[in-house]
Amino acid sequence: MGTLGVNVPALIVVGISLVIGLVMVVVFRYTSDQKEIHIAKDRLKAHLLALRLFQDQIPVVLRSYGRIVVATGRYLRLAFKPLLLVILPLIFLMVQLDRYLGSMPAEVGHPFLITVRMDNLKASNEASLQLPDGLATTAPAVHAPSEGEVTWRVVAEKPGEYIVNIHASDETFSKRLVVGAGLRRLSPVRLRGKFWERILVSSEAALPDNNAIESIAVQYPARSIAFAGLEWNWIWLFFVLSLAAGFLSKSILGIEI
Repeated sequence: MGTLGVNVPALIVVGISLVIGLVMVVVFRYTSDQKEIHIAKDRLKAHLLALRLFQDQIPVVLRSYGRIVVATGRYLRLAFKPLLLVILPLIFLMVQLDRYLGSMPAEVGHPFLITVRMDNLKASNEASLQLPDGLATTAPAVHAPSEGEVTWRVVAEKPGEYIVNIHASDETFSKRLVVGAGLRRLSPVRLRGKFWERILVSSEAALPDNNAIESIAVQYPARSIAFAGLEWNWIWLFFVLSLAAGFLSKSILGIEI
């Protein structure tokens, strides 16, 4: 919640969903062959109607099923290009929004986990966590040799943005973490290599390739958004609202989808 009890995350998701729903429909309109889509949909409806009217005539039913498959394929072919033009920028937008809406910063006084994964057993046994003022561990490190992981339980004494350091194999590697409230750009994990995974889940520079550490992860709590009396993951809420906005815009603007 923001000031004055305003549900800021919900307002952001609703606003973006309405805009994206309208933009998607308009882009579809100007990148698709509306006349051919209309014809393909009419043919598909005609074949479906034939199934109902002649359901007791097996040859007609079989021909109708075949024509339905052909008509569906034609419709999908016509819709694929505009959908592709819409989906790729949409995925990029959702990845960026998830940095803010997918998780919440760690809370003051609430323990959270910092987990390091390594591909060197000796390094994992010797790894140590170096914390700045304002953060403290609340339990000894937990080692999982079979997974190559070391986990520390940490608690924050005050809000802020911190840099924690992991020392392993005579080298030190840092990880940014955020403590507090509100909408903050979060990066739950810092990775070595794994370019596409970093694009999707991390907003930090890659760890150096020639070191024992594969990843440094911070356990942020997942964010749920209150809307219409329910608690939503923001992606599901965005999906539902943008579809609703798209179909409403389609009807108002007379666009074939």
